[in-house]
Amino acid sequence: MIARHAFRAASPLQHGVRRYATDGSPTGRMNPWLKYGGGILGIAFVAFGIARAMVEEPEDMDKAKAEFDAYMAKVRSRGKGAANDGKPANKVFKGGDQGWIDLKLESVEELSPNTKKFRFALPDKDDVSGLQVASALLTKYKGPEMEKPVIRPYTPTSDEDSRGHIDFVIKRYPNGPMSEHFHSMEPPQRLDFKGPIPKYRWEPNKHDHICLIAGGTGITPMYQLCRAIFSNPNDKTKVTLVFGNVTEQDILLKREFEDLENTYPQRFRAFYMLDKPPEGWMQGTGYINQELLKQVLPEPKVENIKIFVCGPPGMYKAISGAKKSPQDQGDLGGLLKELGYSKDQVYKF
Repeated sequence: MIARHAFRAASPLQHGVRRYATDGSPTGRMNPWLKYGGGILGIAFVAFGIARAMVEEPEDMDKAKAEFDAYMAKVRSRGKGAANDGKPANKVFKGGDQGWIDLKLESVEELSPNTKKFRFALPDKDDVSGLQVASALLTKYKGPEMEKPVIRPYTPTSDEDSRGHIDFVIKRYPNGPMSEHFHSMEPPQRLDFKGPIPKYRWEPNKHDHICLIAGGTGITPMYQLCRAIFSNPNDKTKVTLVFGNVTEQDILLKREFEDLENTYPQRFRAFYMLDKPPEGWMQGTGYINQELLKQVLPEPKVENIKIFVCGPPGMYKAISGAKKSPQDQGDLGGLLKELGYSKDQVYKF
């Protein structure tokens, strides 16, 4: 059985989780990707605050907000892909027959007892990774007693336009040779990377509503999609996240997702399932199950939706059926098939 425990719905489920309001304007906390922008972005927010204080009529406020969004879009477009001298930034990873590139580990930040954030320096401070949403990189490591190198794909958590570095959030798994190697690394050790590996090419408003079903470190490509959507003021896509873990401490990037919920409550919702919940836990317990999915996902008949799945092999089998290969999505199976979704509505990372 997929659901080993009864699902205890959180209070948000009692307020019509299938119905989001159409207004996508942010409320509450500032967009986390703009909040720390600094420089021009900081000045822009100050200017917007002054303009807001001077506005007296509500309709003028709406106009000022629209003008501000348009201005911010221009600021971002000027910053993307251009180095400090105005020339296009060099993309480190170009794919094809480029081969492996070794990068220096710059810093390590402990996020939990079994999860760390690793920052690797790109060759030049103005370089960008060259990745697109959604895509990943291969990593390679060969220990002194290994006959063959270990190769594993990982999705960066840093923005695709970040200069001079690339970040990964890696959870350590017992007997996982690559994750254990990551956790043994210290600056300035180096690691081989190759890519990018294209996954699902995202375009603004490609779908009206996307649903992200993730387990464990399968959250990283989902976070990559969320970053792209909510950092673009022209992208109005609604997002529902269903995230399963063992303990609350295992929920990667929870603060970032909480920021999104507070900033875009009408466009982003997150639902969590824990196998070993703490006392007082108000969301689901056990594995991701049919009851939860039926409550929080849009109905199969809704047009222009997409469901993304990423997690351990057992989760794929239970939720969507496994992929046949990296290039072959395989047949749709599991709970999503039972709920009536079609193969075209589901993508397996």
